[in-house]
Amino acid sequence: MPRQKLSFDIVVREACALADEHGLDAVTVSAVARRLEVQAPSLYAHVRDVAALKDGIAEAALGELGRRISAEIAGRSGSDALRGLAGAHRTFAREAPGRWQSLQRRVGSAVADSEAAGSLVSLMRAVLHGYGLPEGEQVHAIRLLGGAINGYLSLEQSGNFAHSDPDPDVSWARALAALDVLLRSWPSQEDQTNPEDSQ
Repeated sequence: MPRQKLSFDIVVREACALADEHGLDAVTVSAVARRLEVQAPSLYAHVRDVAALKDGIAEAALGELGRRISAEIAGRSGSDALRGLAGAHRTFAREAPGRWQSLQRRVGSAVADSEAAGSLVSLMRAVLHGYGLPEGEQVHAIRLLGGAINGYLSLEQSGNFAHSDPDPDVSWARALAALDVLLRSWPSQEDQTNPEDSQ
């Protein structure tokens, strides 16, 4: 049998598949090597360690999520674009759970500065542009959206909504409606006070 020809992309692609099938914690250099039918030392020519391997998964996930968001928000604005953005996240979390999980960890600076990460931020800014948020406020809104969407999905993925009514889809729709109202009435800097001032 000819020896498996490896590359960084091949290694990361196999790691992505492993993560989606068995969870991100299952991803190790040895486990990926077994799937590729090579010895673990062969992979170290392409990935430094398991952290670099998981960063590779995260960058691939950012790229895929960005493509999904782009397709969902094309030609849409306001609440429609917001639902497209959130829906792309939710579908990705369901269809690629390991890759989505890789985005819930602190990534290395190379991933944070990658083209895929920059593209994702640009897409989120495009959604916020439809709400008329000043550029200086967008970073706060992006953090809020990320926290709300990923927080909900984390709870949903772990089964925390499985034993109570109503169906999580109902709460998801209500949460997006509430975010839409919040973004439409985003406070100006003049409206903001230091929490310590009210104590």
